[in-house]
Formats: sequence, C-alpha cells, structure tokens
Amino acid sequence: MNLVGHLNAFVAVAEELHFGRAAERLGMAQPPLSQRIQRLERELGVRLFDRSSRRVELTAAGRMLLEEARDILERVERVHTLAERARLGETGALRAGLPPDLGGAVVAALISAFRDRRPEVRLDLREIGTTGQAQALADGTLDVGVLRHPCDGRALAFGPMLAQRIGALLPADRPVDGPLHVADLAGDDLVTTPREEAPGPFDEMLAVCRRHGYDPPNVHEARNTQFALGLVLAGTAVALTPRVQAPGVTWHPLAGDPLNQRVSCAWRRDDDSPDIAAFTETATAVLCAEADMTPLSASSPTRRVVPRPAFGFLA
Repeated sequence: MNLVGHLNAFVAVAEELHFGRAAERLGMAQPPLSQRIQRLERELGVRLFDRSSRRVELTAAGRMLLEEARDILERVERVHTLAERARLGETGALRAGLPPDLGGAVVAALISAFRDRRPEVRLDLREIGTTGQAQALADGTLDVGVLRHPCDGRALAFGPMLAQRIGALLPADRPVDGPLHVADLAGDDLVTTPREEAPGPFDEMLAVCRRHGYDPPNVHEARNTQFALGLVLAGTAVALTPRVQAPGVTWHPLAGDPLNQRVSCAWRRDDDSPDIAAFTETATAVLCAEADMTPLSASSPTRRVVPRPAFGFLA
C-alpha cells in the first residue's frame, strides 16, 4: 500500500468532508478515492469516517489520527525538499559569520530562532571579524555574515542597517558627576577590539573621539572580553562599548550620543538563496529584540539606541 498516497487522500477528505470536492482537489475520480479510504481503514482496523447520503463526518479515530497524518505528510514533503536541494548541489547547511564580541545570549537566541524558521537547514556559525567575513563572503567560504560598518562592501549586498548606542565603561569606584562627555576621558588609555577585525569602525571611533576632545595616549587591542574588562577594572584603560553589566565596572552613556555601533547582515550580491533571506530577517529581528539595536534609516544616521544590560561588547 502506498501509505503516503492513502494518507494524503485521508487528509483531503477530512478537510473537505466531501468526497467529490476532495477528489477534485486531488485531481482524481471519486471512486478510486473512496477505494483508497476503504483500504486505509482496513489496513488500520478502524473506521475513519461516518458516511451517509447527506454528509461525511470524522469518527473519533479519524479525529485522533488527522494531526498525525498531517505531520507525516509534512515530513515527507521536507524529505522531498532536502532531496531536491541535494540534487541541485546544496548541502543543507548555511555558513554564517558572527562578530567575536557578540553576546552569548544573542547567539543562543539567533540559533533558536533560525532553527524554528528553517529546521531543515543546519546553521554553521563561525566567529569572524568584519574583515575576515568580507573576505570569506567574497571567496565563497561564507554564505552570510553580520558585519560592522563602515566596511568594504563593493561585492556585497546588505540587509537593514542597525545601530547600537555606545557608552564608556569605567571602574565602578570612579566618580562621575553629571553627564559624561567624551572629552572627560582625556588622559585615559582606551581598550577596544583589534583594528584588524574591523578597520573602518576602529578608525571611525578614534576620529570621533578626537573631534570631541579625547585622543587616547595608548590604544590597547583586546580580542578577549575578559581581558578588556580586566584593564578597565584595574583602571588601566576605559572602554567605549555598547552597554555592559559586570561586577566592578559601570557603563555610562555619553552626552549627546556621539558614538553608535552599526551592523547589518551581508551576503554576495549574486546569491539570492532563500536561506540567506531567512537568516537576514531572523538575525535582524533577534538583534533588535535581544541586543536592543534599532533600525537606522538613511535620514537619521545618529538615531538614539537604548540597549539593555548584557555581557559582551556587542550584546
């Protein structure tokens, strides 16, 4: 017995509650449809429908089996989809790059949301800075990424631009009276992510600092968030970062919000994969919900972002 074909017939009759309409929906004559239902009932040993000359109704057994039948048909359809993807040379995996300073809770939320949306696609996440992501996208070793701006995007297409407010991370025992201005950091060393990971944002941040009266005597580059926090805790340096909540340090907004961090998804312009589109929509929603980023319109490039406490320099 062709179980899938018989279950498809059962679901069609159950949803239409009319053999004629179900047969038309399936593109077959009514007698063969009735035969399929009868054979399925014999195979299962239960009546699925109560039939009369005036109406068709599901029995208790039919109602019990309907959702299971739908689930089986959905799984069969998924198998066919995966087989077609394999035939076309697709691996069923999406290689996605994330910046090293993305918070753990955000990463977990992204994985969960994408799994719910594309359960048949394995998400292969890779921790890579913006420069490495741009190169990997260009050479085809990465399908999609989350990049910080500004960056070299000559061969890339971008999703919605998101912004995140930047403030100053200082030792908790450092007194701050009133609003904190960038110029108030004058004389402090700065700790930030390495320039090689995202040269554009690195240079832009220092340029904005200098315009506002802060030219750090020394810039310490830290790949590890804990190392950066250690420098701040020791009073060796300050950090300019999205909001961070950790023992011994305090995050302060900067008066006038002169700095923000801008990110977006990116992919090769010639790649219109639906999985990339799904990842972009998912990542954009997760970054807004979990990292309190805000869509940044072209008409308001310095729109204020109100973040939530979180660990990680991009959390």
